[in-house]
Amino acid sequence: MQLSDFDFDLPDELIATRPAWPRSSARLLVAEGDRITDAVVRDLTDWLRPGDRLILNDTRVIPARLFGTRRRAGAQGVSEARIEVTLLEPQPDGTWSALCKPLKKLHEGETVMFSNDLSAVLESKSDGQARLRFSCEGADFDAALDAVGAMPLPPYIAGKRAADRQDHEDYQTVWAEKRGAVAAPTASLHFDADLLDRIEKMGVGLTRVTLHVGAGTFLPVKVDDVTTHKMHGEWGEVSDSAAAEIAATRAAGGRVIPVGTTALRLIETAARDTGVVQPWRGVTDIFIYPGFEFRATDALMTNFHLPKSTLMMLVSALMGRERVARIYDHAIAERYRFFSYGDASLLIP
Repeated sequence: MQLSDFDFDLPDELIATRPAWPRSSARLLVAEGDRITDAVVRDLTDWLRPGDRLILNDTRVIPARLFGTRRRAGAQGVSEARIEVTLLEPQPDGTWSALCKPLKKLHEGETVMFSNDLSAVLESKSDGQARLRFSCEGADFDAALDAVGAMPLPPYIAGKRAADRQDHEDYQTVWAEKRGAVAAPTASLHFDADLLDRIEKMGVGLTRVTLHVGAGTFLPVKVDDVTTHKMHGEWGEVSDSAAAEIAATRAAGGRVIPVGTTALRLIETAARDTGVVQPWRGVTDIFIYPGFEFRATDALMTNFHLPKSTLMMLVSALMGRERVARIYDHAIAERYRFFSYGDASLLIP
């Protein structure tokens, strides 16, 4: 299975840099078996059945991109360097792993000032990553970060425009609750309060799970034989009540439909040992590619993914490579908008 099997050509103008508004006005490609239908996200209720259950990732994206200044005293006076920091994940000792650009201009023990309320000291660096200790923690850190941080837009958006205050709303789901993600579960961005209300009123259950999406979701696959790729790890949790709700839906004959690949990866992780979703908590690095045995997923709502990405491999595992190729050919021909702020698909094997 080669990396080239998951490649396709995408016109640059189809990469969305802003989301549809209102959220549920985004387009929805529905692929059910070999049939493809063009719809709109607000029509999702036409494709759901009473007794189905949507699995929602309730992670909350933090404004993880920071811009600060390092000042250094030397024989020639005080020199300054602009430092861009992208937070990756908190560490057990209270520090944060982060990407710093340019890292070579920052020495261990030096301080980067982001605002009067927030600074960080570089404790160590290795393998291109930094370990930072911030000047505050807990609620004070959250407040300071919210005040000066920018949303960590994916590289294919950030390369076209800078993040702004509108992204603090746009790049967050309406049910976001548990802080910790540095990338959004983007299929969930299409839901608004009205759509959720109509879904629940028709008898579809909503179950929340948590997977803190990491920056590794944008890492390219660098091996030709995709089966040798090593996935990044992400922290997640399926609660007792979430597992029970999924089990009840299964027992009643309803379909379990993750909203987004993050929710799918989490429930499939929680079902690996027994074949059914169990309460689970920890770091998952599950890699889903063609040949994978799905144990918890009956369908998937997801955006359109990057060529040669692990997420292209995941949807190919669910639908089949040839079928996914036809779906993407159709989406490009019909001018669907791609990637994080783009349109959605509902994939029903």
